[in-house]
Amino acid sequence: MKKRTDHADRLGEAMAARDALASALTAAGIQLPAMDVRRAWAGEAPYALVHLGVCSAPVAHALAEALGRGAAR
Repeated sequence: MKKRTDHADRLGEAMAARDALASALTAAGIQLPAMDVRRAWAGEAPYALVHLGVCSAPVAHALAEALGRGAAR
Protein backbone atom coordinates (compact mmCIF):
# COMPACT_ATOMS: atom_id res chain seq x y z
CA MET A 1 0.00 0.00 0.00
CA LYS A 2 2.90 2.37 0.46
CA LYS A 3 3.34 2.64 -3.32
CA ARG A 4 -0.18 4.05 -3.69
CA THR A 5 0.55 6.68 -1.05
CA ASP A 6 3.86 7.57 -2.69
CA HIS A 7 2.20 7.95 -6.10
CA ALA A 8 -0.62 9.99 -4.57
CA ASP A 9 1.92 12.21 -2.80
CA ARG A 10 3.86 12.72 -6.03
CA LEU A 11 0.72 13.50 -7.96
CA GLY A 12 -0.46 15.90 -5.25
CA GLU A 13 2.91 17.66 -5.26
CA ALA A 14 2.75 18.10 -9.04
CA MET A 15 -0.82 19.40 -8.87
CA ALA A 16 0.16 21.93 -6.19
CA ALA A 17 3.11 23.04 -8.33
CA ARG A 18 0.83 23.39 -11.38
CA ASP A 19 -1.63 25.49 -9.39
CA ALA A 20 1.12 27.72 -7.97
CA LEU A 21 2.58 28.25 -11.44
CA ALA A 22 -0.85 29.01 -12.91
CA SER A 23 -1.46 31.59 -10.17
CA ALA A 24 1.90 33.25 -10.75
CA LEU A 25 1.34 33.33 -14.50
CA THR A 26 -2.13 34.78 -14.04
CA ALA A 27 -0.69 37.51 -11.80
CA ALA A 28 1.76 38.31 -14.62
CA GLY A 29 -1.10 38.47 -17.13
CA ILE A 30 -0.21 35.18 -18.83
CA GLN A 31 -2.44 32.17 -19.40
CA LEU A 32 -1.18 28.91 -20.85
CA PRO A 33 -4.02 27.10 -22.60
CA ALA A 34 -3.38 23.55 -21.45
CA MET A 35 -1.56 23.13 -18.15
CA ASP A 36 -1.98 19.61 -16.80
CA VAL A 37 -0.33 17.01 -14.60
CA ARG A 38 0.86 13.73 -16.07
CA ARG A 39 2.20 10.62 -14.47
CA ALA A 40 5.87 10.07 -15.19
CA TRP A 41 6.41 6.83 -13.38
CA ALA A 42 6.67 3.76 -15.54
CA GLY A 43 7.58 1.76 -12.49
CA GLU A 44 9.28 3.71 -9.78
CA ALA A 45 10.18 7.10 -11.29
CA PRO A 46 10.22 9.57 -8.37
CA TYR A 47 7.98 12.29 -9.79
CA ALA A 48 4.97 13.40 -11.80
CA LEU A 49 5.23 16.00 -14.55
CA VAL A 50 3.61 19.41 -14.86
CA HIS A 51 2.76 19.56 -18.55
CA LEU A 52 2.65 23.13 -19.80
CA GLY A 53 1.14 22.32 -23.19
CA VAL A 54 1.68 24.53 -26.18
CA CYS A 55 1.30 28.27 -26.51
CA SER A 56 1.30 30.90 -29.22
CA ALA A 57 4.35 33.00 -30.03
CA PRO A 58 2.87 36.09 -28.31
CA VAL A 59 2.28 34.10 -25.12
CA ALA A 60 5.84 32.71 -25.29
CA HIS A 61 7.18 36.27 -25.63
CA ALA A 62 5.07 37.45 -22.69
CA LEU A 63 6.37 34.55 -20.61
CA ALA A 64 9.97 35.36 -21.56
CA GLU A 65 9.44 39.03 -20.66
CA ALA A 66 7.91 38.13 -17.28
CA LEU A 67 10.79 35.81 -16.50
CA GLY A 68 13.25 38.49 -17.54
CA ARG A 69 11.62 41.03 -15.23
CA GLY A 70 11.76 38.55 -12.35
CA ALA A 71 15.40 37.69 -13.02
CA ALA A 72 16.32 41.37 -13.04
CA ARG A 73 15.10 41.85 -9.46
